[in-house]
Amino acid sequence: MTAHPGILILGHGEMGQVMAYLLKDQHTVDIWEKFPHRDFPYVRLEDSAPRADIVLFCLPVNPHREVVQAIAPLLKKDCLCVSIAKGLDESGKTAAQIFAENLPAQQPYALLYGPMISEEIRTGHHAFAQLGCHDLRSFETMHDCFQNVPLLMTHSYDIIGISWSVILKNVYAMAFGMADELKLGDNVRGFLAVAALLELNRIVVEMGGHPGTPYHLAGLGDLITTATSISSHHHELGRKLARGETAEISGEGPHTLQMVHQHRLFDTQPYPLFQLIHSIVQNPHHVRKKLEGYFEQFSRLPIARSSLNDE
Repeated sequence: MTAHPGILILGHGEMGQVMAYLLKDQHTVDIWEKFPHRDFPYVRLEDSAPRADIVLFCLPVNPHREVVQAIAPLLKKDCLCVSIAKGLDESGKTAAQIFAENLPAQQPYALLYGPMISEEIRTGHHAFAQLGCHDLRSFETMHDCFQNVPLLMTHSYDIIGISWSVILKNVYAMAFGMADELKLGDNVRGFLAVAALLELNRIVVEMGGHPGTPYHLAGLGDLITTATSISSHHHELGRKLARGETAEISGEGPHTLQMVHQHRLFDTQPYPLFQLIHSIVQNPHHVRKKLEGYFEQFSRLPIARSSLNDE
């Protein structure tokens, strides 16, 4: 890896623009966009991918497979591929799984997840993330790349754990929007944080991640940010659902619910809050009654009893 790595950013949406904003003064940055505008000097993949030291996937997860397959033969052997995508593709796969299935066996890859609201980064506020990767060399490369910018990162070996933490937090964040729209109060917000983390931790373990991973930046940190920020798409989705609105209920959270059930990625029965959110997304009526019914049952649920004893 060179002292000043060449960086290829894939996607020029909000996060692609923010990454370019953070890195352009210190590094050579190329930007590729699938739907380019005429007034910006976008690069071609076949020109830029072979000279890149780091490729940042600032794309939704769905196009990852197509793009990875296109650039994999072009990359240097030590080029680091990094995704910020927080969802599942149409086959129910995470960005990490797509990397593992489509990159050469020794090609390094990583996931960058945590509370990183683009608007705040642009105004100089700090952002925080975990870099999930198999080796410390990849972490050191990314850490050095983002020196002297307000994006601070820590390392995690638990790629599965941070992937599912950040994906599922979008589902649980919708419950906070529902509660806020219904003016259920701060106590309910605190309760939902506990209930969501109890379920999230168990799902992560069921999927092969490490217990406790959801209590860090990719889980709890990003959940609080997504569940409380006025600019959060998923918080607003929860508000819409509480109002009984069915139009434009889309995003990574609803799509995750669909993929989990369509591909039977895990048994949802042990996770009643997850099931409740799914039922409301499918039928957003009597939301207050459904939430209050869940509150009343919580202390009798096996997940609550066992969690309070175990943790």
